[in-house]
This record gives sequence, structure tokens and C-alpha cells, in this order.
Amino acid sequence: MMFKPCIPPNDLMLNDIVNTLSGAIDILRQQYQQFLMQSETFKIQHKADQSAVTQADFYVHEYVSRQLHQLSQQYPILSEEGVFDERHTWDSFWLLDPLDGTKEFLAKRPEFTINLSLVEQGKTTFAAIAVPEKQCIYIGYLGQMPFKYHTLDHTWSIYDKHDANTSINIDHISVGVSHRSDSKKMSHFLDKLALIKPLKFVRAGSAYKFCLMLEHQIDVYPRFHPTCEWDTSAGQCLLESIGGGLWSNKHTAFTYNQRETLLNGDFIAFTHMEYAKYAFNAM
Repeated sequence: MMFKPCIPPNDLMLNDIVNTLSGAIDILRQQYQQFLMQSETFKIQHKADQSAVTQADFYVHEYVSRQLHQLSQQYPILSEEGVFDERHTWDSFWLLDPLDGTKEFLAKRPEFTINLSLVEQGKTTFAAIAVPEKQCIYIGYLGQMPFKYHTLDHTWSIYDKHDANTSINIDHISVGVSHRSDSKKMSHFLDKLALIKPLKFVRAGSAYKFCLMLEHQIDVYPRFHPTCEWDTSAGQCLLESIGGGLWSNKHTAFTYNQRETLLNGDFIAFTHMEYAKYAFNAM
């Protein structure tokens, strides 16, 4: 068990964000049930890049944005469903994906998340990933062990670094892959990695893979097709806090809001430097 029970943290921002995301979880769960029961009336649009966006995306975006503004107007909000024309003038801001895993949502797989992080000077310093259908939130500051909050019984647990280190098994590598068909680039990488260590595959959608990494069900998560900054910021921060990370193919950590585009390049996420060593040897 990677998270051990603990007393609630005496931290205002942690508790405020947990309360905000608990409300967002309720909204997204209601939206998901509505989609499952009345999918023909559920509003789905398509963006210019043909990716789907649903009424659920907008409901959660509006709710979380409103709550964050009420908590503090210190930070602007860069949301996938918002307007961010002035983002290049922002040194510090909230980065929000109100529904990460729209494809999973529409495929009726409950592996979608709400991603929220605080970016300061290009680096993510605070992060949360809410998993509505698991009714839990992974949350924490960069450099501190992350917490897990259960919204049903309002209990807290904290990442157990000692248990995590003793559970590392280099006999094999658990690789997180998407449900969709993999590219030739991914197949080539996995073939090379399999020559180094036996592989176990864990299929999961969206940023939920980062949560499975925090639970040590996935050791390495390679990604060779497009993501955006709101897809990776929170997961990267939480992984860095436990001694892992998310690196580009140049072995450098992602920074945020530093480029003209919000699209990410290829990356490999990992829970421990030992896994990173094996993964980048297969690149």
C-alpha cells in the first residue's frame, strides 16, 4: 500500500483545493451518469482539431474557475476550455484541465480525471489530480510527499516513501499504455525495452496513468503522440515529489507556458530513477 492513513494536514490551500475539487467531482460524476443514461441528449461538440468537448468539460471548467476566483484573484487561470490570449504575460497561474480523458468518458470507461496545478516561473509547484469515479484526489506540493484524499469518508493518507522504495522490483517493468492502437514509434520503443527487461502492460486512459504510478501499478509511462501542458503538469509535479519525473527525449523535465505552443513533445514519465535509466536506454 503506497499511501498510509494520516491526520488531515493543517494547510489552508490543500484544504481549499480539496473542497473545490470535491465539488467538481460531484458535478463530473453527475454528468457521467447523465451521459450513460441519456447519451443522445448529452451535448458534444468538436474543436478545430476535431477533438471532442462535452457539456461536462464546460460545467467543471465554470465551477472550478469560479471557486478559484473566490479563493484568491492572485492567479489567472489557464484552462483547456478557457480563454488564455494573455498567457505569455503570466509568471504564475493555475493550469486546469476540467475533463482529462474525454475519449475515455465517451467510451464509457471511468478513467477520466480533473487536473489542476499551480505553475510559477515555468515550474509546477503544487498539483492535484481528482479521479471522480474513484472519488479520490491526489494532491501535494513539489518536494513534499503527496496526499490522497477520499471524498466519501473525508479521510487522508500520505505517500509512504519507505514502502515505495522497498516495493521496487527491477525484475520487470510495468508500462502504462493507452487503450488506443499504438504507433510504430511506440512499438519500436517497447520492443527495445523488452530486450532489457521483461514488460508488463497496464492499459489506462488520460492522467489516470499518473495516479496508477503513484500507486506503483505503473513504473514507466511513455507517450509518443500529442498531449498539451494541462495533461502533464500535475502528474509531473506529483511524480517529481516521490523521486520520479517526466522527461522529454532530451532527458529534460518539461517547463510550462514557456513556448508559443501549448502542445508537448514526446516524453517518458517514471516513478524512480532506476526505471528512467532502463527506459531511456531503449530510446
